[in-house]
Amino acid sequence: MSEYTELDAADAYCRLLTRKHYENFLIVSGLPRKSRLRKDLMRIYAYCRTTDDFGDESGSAARERLQSWHEQLHALFANQALVHPVLVALRETIAHHDLPAKPFEDLIEANIRDQDTTRYETWPELREYCTFSAAPVGRMVLGVFGLSNPQTEKLSDDVCIGLQLANFAQDVTWDTAKGRSYLVQSELRADGVAGAVRAHCERARELLASGCELEKIAPPALRRQLALYRRGGLAIVGAVERAAYRSDTVRPRVPTLAKVALLLETLVARA
Repeated sequence: MSEYTELDAADAYCRLLTRKHYENFLIVSGLPRKSRLRKDLMRIYAYCRTTDDFGDESGSAARERLQSWHEQLHALFANQALVHPVLVALRETIAHHDLPAKPFEDLIEANIRDQDTTRYETWPELREYCTFSAAPVGRMVLGVFGLSNPQTEKLSDDVCIGLQLANFAQDVTWDTAKGRSYLVQSELRADGVAGAVRAHCERARELLASGCELEKIAPPALRRQLALYRRGGLAIVGAVERAAYRSDTVRPRVPTLAKVALLLETLVARA
């Protein structure tokens, strides 16, 4: 009989997703390869990536697939039989850390909203959306590190929303191709694309600053990760600024060499 279990196969699938995507530098860098925390973060990332892909890559079937995904998530928390490898792997993390269902449900809700709402008129409206699309990810990570409380959740929400705004500023061309815009429409009309993108970058810098306070509270392993999240977001903002905020014509990227330097600087600073 093979010693390669269903959980092993599920974790292999999660590793594949994590390695495949651009964002993985900010998810698992700096953690020991075989550490428990690295595995938990990869499982959470795989869940978030899969949820977003159901929303973004399913065309007219997106709502149906997201609703089915929601039902499977309920099956996970009800301790029922599972099929999808991401949920098979995630079940072990959720049980080990006693994670609540709400952040996982909120992320699905954000993707369901994307099927109907493609524009946001004001910043408060967009920020409310971000509390479903970005903040839940930070709350999942806090749960893994046993650091969930009102103070840390507020700071984490700021960092995650700041990261999402940095990505919104970076991904204008990608979002346009999907028929969406995450720029504030009132700012877009008043100040053009560059002005609306610049406003996102300014908000992102302000929100990401909350990471400094959160890092002081966090244990060393999480502190390194948080520093990477914050500094990675600022690196994206810097790339957008160097492109004169015209991310509607070219998608700014953080070069691989710069990402490696960022990792090394963070690890040295935290040593």
